[in-house]
Amino acid sequence: MADKQEVKRLNDLAYEMRTKLINLCGVYEGAVHIGGDLSMTDLLIGLFHHGLNVDPTDIKNPKRDRFVLSKGHGAVCMYIAMALRGFFDYDEIVRTYGQMDSAYGMHPCKVHLPGVECSSGSLGQGLSMAVGMAISAKVKKEGHRVVCMLGDGESCEGSVWEAAMSARSYELGNLVAVIDRNKQMMCSYTEEITCMEPYADKWKAFGWNVIEIDGHDMNAIVDALDSLPPVTSLRPTAIVAHTTKGKGVDFMEKVIGWHAGSLNKEDWDQALKDLAKNYGKEA
Repeated sequence: MADKQEVKRLNDLAYEMRTKLINLCGVYEGAVHIGGDLSMTDLLIGLFHHGLNVDPTDIKNPKRDRFVLSKGHGAVCMYIAMALRGFFDYDEIVRTYGQMDSAYGMHPCKVHLPGVECSSGSLGQGLSMAVGMAISAKVKKEGHRVVCMLGDGESCEGSVWEAAMSARSYELGNLVAVIDRNKQMMCSYTEEITCMEPYADKWKAFGWNVIEIDGHDMNAIVDALDSLPPVTSLRPTAIVAHTTKGKGVDFMEKVIGWHAGSLNKEDWDQALKDLAKNYGKEA
């Protein structure tokens, strides 16, 4: 059972991260993928502040866990989660995000940003890269994990299932896929495009160990990460996290139009009020 103090610490970080996302969205002149960022906030906090064996002062440690953000359009969410851990400077993210000369691009680039393990952005490719990294670690008898976060929409692509089949065939117990199952895409709901249910059963059919959780329940997130099978096990693990796009901001939740956007002053004020209310932070 997850430690109460640890869960409180992580929830406080999730609130801080959501407010920082809203603040960035309010000052950046372009569109931020705010809906999906808010849906995976709790998962990234759980990973970078509890589950992953990473150290911002030793980013090349060979024993570190590797993280692959397959849904690369959520890069700013990852940047902020890592900034809260000490990898990056949040003010620098806000000042330069999305600019031509910025290391903090709209998709992550490991060449320009040390600490990022994998460049990504072309959806459906991240799990394949993670499989390769996990095979390399297994061949070298290294003990770290490779964790890949996917959006559920990109799992409509066949390359994801080819990677899933390969992962079980190579017995990659050191590989974990975390799926942000918010059931929305850019212009529609996932089930309107492809029949994905029973979603968890599809991963089971490919031979994966499957854990289904509420992706906004920090107790469940911590328990799932703490109960992962050993890296020497023979099956990869998929954590299917049921989430809500726009989570925490009432007028954004489950609204297709907030896949990406910017905030005017009225929206910005209301978003911060919604977050304060939903986290019990109101005076």
